[in-house]
Amino acid sequence: MNFSERCWFFLLFSLFSAAAEADAISSLKNFMQNTRTFRAEFTQTVLDRNGRVVQNGGGTMQFERPGKFRWVYEKPYEQLIVGDGDRIWFYDHDLDQVTVRKLDVAIGSTPAALLAGSSDIEKSFDLSDLGLQGDTEWLEATPKARESTFEWVRLGFTRGGVLKAMELHDNFGQTTVLGFSRLEKNPRLAPESFKFSPPEGSDVISD
Repeated sequence: MNFSERCWFFLLFSLFSAAAEADAISSLKNFMQNTRTFRAEFTQTVLDRNGRVVQNGGGTMQFERPGKFRWVYEKPYEQLIVGDGDRIWFYDHDLDQVTVRKLDVAIGSTPAALLAGSSDIEKSFDLSDLGLQGDTEWLEATPKARESTFEWVRLGFTRGGVLKAMELHDNFGQTTVLGFSRLEKNPRLAPESFKFSPPEGSDVISD
């Protein structure tokens, strides 16, 4: 799995607003139960194991549970990631290359399953409330599956239950930090957003 795909798995969850609850775990569960579609803009910063910035990026994302999503990276390079409910399509514009993976195999116990999967999230993740830090309520989710590509993901909510930040620590010692803006909960999304056809002449790699 290349760097871009790893970053996406860490990203694939970013998402939302939820009604006000007593803590971050309650906010996450409320989101799982009440958010079917979601749209937002995001910023992304990747840090190495020493805390140095190795990449900055951002773009837009939207999703429809279960298993449909669209991530558009506008920087540092153009990349499109589409989940159509059965497969995940990674399109690198500069390389003119498409990678296709089966949805169930690619997601597994990744952060995508945390938010876009079953509402029974504690079946796949151990959740810990980290308490209030400044004006943000944090929780940490650690995957129960040993083969997961990340060690933990932390979600930060406002006291009103809106997700404002996300931090993911992978097995290579890197941390991906996400920030969200212009969040829309349960907007009407075009079905075409979750469809993808490889551009003519592109190199297609599949499982």
